[in-house]
Amino acid sequence: MGGAAWVRQVLTFWRRSIQARVVVSTVLLSALVVSAVGWLLLQQTRDGLVRHRVDVVLSEVDAEMEFIEGRLAGVSGTEVDVSKQKRDLVDPLIDAGESRGYSVVLAGPEGSDRPLDEGGGRYTSGLDLSSVPDDLEEHFDDVNQPTAWSYTRIVRTLRDGSTSSDPGVIVGSQIQLPADGETYTLYFLFPLTEEEETLGLVTRALLTAAGLLIALVGGITWLVTRQVVTPIRMARRVAERLAAGRLQERLRVAGEDDLARLALSFNQMATNLQRQIRQLEELSWVQRRFVSDVSHELRTPLTTVRMAGDVLHDARSDFDPTTARATELLQAELDRFEALLVDLLEISRFDAGAAVLDLEDINLVDVARREVEAARPLADQRGIRVVVEEPDEPVRAEVDVRRVTRIIRNLVTNAIDHAHADSEEPVVVRLAADEQAAAITVRDFGVGLAPGEAAMVFNRFWRSDPARARTSGGTGLGLAISLEDANLHGGWLQAWGRPGRGAQFRLTLPRHAGAPLRHSPLDLAPELDSVADDSALEVEVDVAATDEVDQVGEVGEVDQVEQADEVGGIDATRGKP
Repeated sequence: MGGAAWVRQVLTFWRRSIQARVVVSTVLLSALVVSAVGWLLLQQTRDGLVRHRVDVVLSEVDAEMEFIEGRLAGVSGTEVDVSKQKRDLVDPLIDAGESRGYSVVLAGPEGSDRPLDEGGGRYTSGLDLSSVPDDLEEHFDDVNQPTAWSYTRIVRTLRDGSTSSDPGVIVGSQIQLPADGETYTLYFLFPLTEEEETLGLVTRALLTAAGLLIALVGGITWLVTRQVVTPIRMARRVAERLAAGRLQERLRVAGEDDLARLALSFNQMATNLQRQIRQLEELSWVQRRFVSDVSHELRTPLTTVRMAGDVLHDARSDFDPTTARATELLQAELDRFEALLVDLLEISRFDAGAAVLDLEDINLVDVARREVEAARPLADQRGIRVVVEEPDEPVRAEVDVRRVTRIIRNLVTNAIDHAHADSEEPVVVRLAADEQAAAITVRDFGVGLAPGEAAMVFNRFWRSDPARARTSGGTGLGLAISLEDANLHGGWLQAWGRPGRGAQFRLTLPRHAGAPLRHSPLDLAPELDSVADDSALEVEVDVAATDEVDQVGEVGEVDQVEQADEVGGIDATRGKP
């Protein structure tokens, strides 16, 4: 498995697992708190150890200096052998220091400019004089300086030639030799090895305790969150099964705590939903069965009435004008009644899931031209021009010719029916295609659509203005059937409109059957002229985010889906990612 795939899996697990997030967050916070507390404890322990060691060292140096001053007080002032006096003074200190673990350096006389290693001083064998800090040495450049101490690194040369460096405390104090009357400085270097070992032991103990504490906190957090998350996960699985249609699924209730009460409430909600869903399914089934039965049962009497009406219509020339007119009206209403029955039967097939596709690879331009020519008499009657804008290349797609023809016919006749009579603006049919999809838009410059109507136009029997007369005499089911035809192809049928500025419908189909749709070659919203007033922008209704180019005609598709749920579940953008 590649590194990128592993990282994606880890991120997916992190996003989906609340238990992992709680455990990791708790462990990290616990580690932060333990680290801060441990650091404070170590600092206090180190400061306490060093402070105690310094106090002991200063006391020991004071005792040594009192002893030395007592010895020097009994020395004759006539003795002039300075070297012997230095040796008698320092050698016992060096011997005592080797047995008690500290080092001694005698430097001076003070006031001279010679470095420490050139001053004729004496010091513990193997000690590197760089162990004496420069700032402490400068402190004792003058005579009569008080005792001072500092931290240092005690550097020694071992017998094998290697060197060692250990932390330590150096204390300096001045003394005057009677032999020459000069002031010399005694440096006592005490190692902090024991304190360093003690601090290391405390550090290891704290790290071990911190690790065990963090592991314990992580384990406790995991157990606690598991007790809470496990019922939630069970509820999620049951909810997924309910959403999949397994309405009999229920949560197991154990105990009387809050989670048990939540499970009980969840089960009661599932029971109520199951009862209501079954009622709705039964009602929907009865409704579909009623439409189907009525449609089929009306076919027989309609056939009889149609035969009688044809006879009367053929003989209308023998009737008086009133009766002949009634015969013509009867014939027109029978045609409309028969079209309504055909649409109802088609709707019943969609409801029953019995609609299938008879696919064929065709040029949609030919279909559009044919339907525009068929609708030309209706357009001429209303004084409306219909223009087909086609690309240079064929717009081919694998579709059911009968169903796509019906969609285009409904869109064209609907545009003619809603366009302003004798308008100078034509109904524009535009086609385009790319490698994945083919699209057709039908644009009219008629009454347009009010906010929210872009979704409702696909509802059954819905009309934007019930008081307005229809020219084409439709049944009110054309766009609903067209939507179902588009969904059956895995395509989109969408609407855009503005009051008084017209409407545009867009049909998008995959060029290859079964291929997913991700975009449309044509924009849903048309390009408006630059002189459009600002008030028109306030009633923009269909703007969505499906096309990369279209920033005007996309949000309303989301509104369309939401409103479709409210008015009966018709989704004009079904199948859209």
